[in-house]
Amino acid sequence: MLEDGLLSKYIKIIIVVSAYWVISIVTVFVNKSLLSSKKINLDAPLFVTWFQCIVSVIICFCMSKLAKWFPKAISFPRGNPYTIENIKKVLPLSILFTLMIASNNLCLKYVDVGFYYIGRSLTTVFNVIFTYLIIGQVTSIGCIICCGVIVGGFWMGVDQEYVAGSFSMAGTFYGVLGSLTVCLYSIVTKRVLPLVNDEIWLLSYYNNAYSIFLFVPLMLINDEYNTIRNFDKLNELYFWFAMIIGGICGFAIGFITTLQIQVTSPLTHNISGTAKACAQTVLATYWFNESKQLLWWISNFIILSASATYARLKQLDMDKSYRKEKSLLEQKT
Repeated sequence: MLEDGLLSKYIKIIIVVSAYWVISIVTVFVNKSLLSSKKINLDAPLFVTWFQCIVSVIICFCMSKLAKWFPKAISFPRGNPYTIENIKKVLPLSILFTLMIASNNLCLKYVDVGFYYIGRSLTTVFNVIFTYLIIGQVTSIGCIICCGVIVGGFWMGVDQEYVAGSFSMAGTFYGVLGSLTVCLYSIVTKRVLPLVNDEIWLLSYYNNAYSIFLFVPLMLINDEYNTIRNFDKLNELYFWFAMIIGGICGFAIGFITTLQIQVTSPLTHNISGTAKACAQTVLATYWFNESKQLLWWISNFIILSASATYARLKQLDMDKSYRKEKSLLEQKT
């Protein structure tokens, strides 16, 4: 009975992780097109991200209304994001959510899709640091060594970007910030989800609803209002079609990210994101016909290998815990 439950759990995890990979890769390519393609050429990355939040809120609002009108056909949890109680519960997570999607898109604006993987590769390292500082969880020496190797691979990748003449300090900074915020978001999500009855749709609704307001001062600081006002494609149908597609992708990745964290763990989510980014790198270099040096590819391999080893060591720890739990259950019965 226990083995059957574990099998079905693993099957669910595989389906969710696979969906995360597909949706995430598509979202990255769509956002790259919106943020730095010559056809759109809009230098307002926070505005693009803000609009994606608006699309997500509209989707959630429509689904909540349809669920009331057609309860047998559509299911959506009831909840109002604009209550004092809900704001207190979710706003700290929403601040992290805003910083996470903003830094990810800013990183993507300044770097190639290929380097986006290396720039965001420190998530596992930050996970070890913050799980210790926040949860008090101690990491084994083997895992710490893996983190050191990941940092070495990161620096090698940065060095190779510099040698190739494509290094971006801003892109690298936002990549590291993205790794930091992704890690914190994963950890805090596990704590906030029970406060909304583990309703992923509701958490996505609240995060995007609050982010709409949080992005306003950020766009002001980044001086994007003048850029938008002077943009010559605001009346073009293609631009708004691309923005809406980006918004749908933004909503989908927000939902599937939360779902992956819920069915796995913050650690597994971060490792899944790192492995996905490796596949994304190979696909991007092929798609954009980019030529990279051998050491650049070696840096990717180092990061992936260290991340995979780290995941294996953590899996062994989980297996030990599972065997102990199973043994205790057998003793009771």
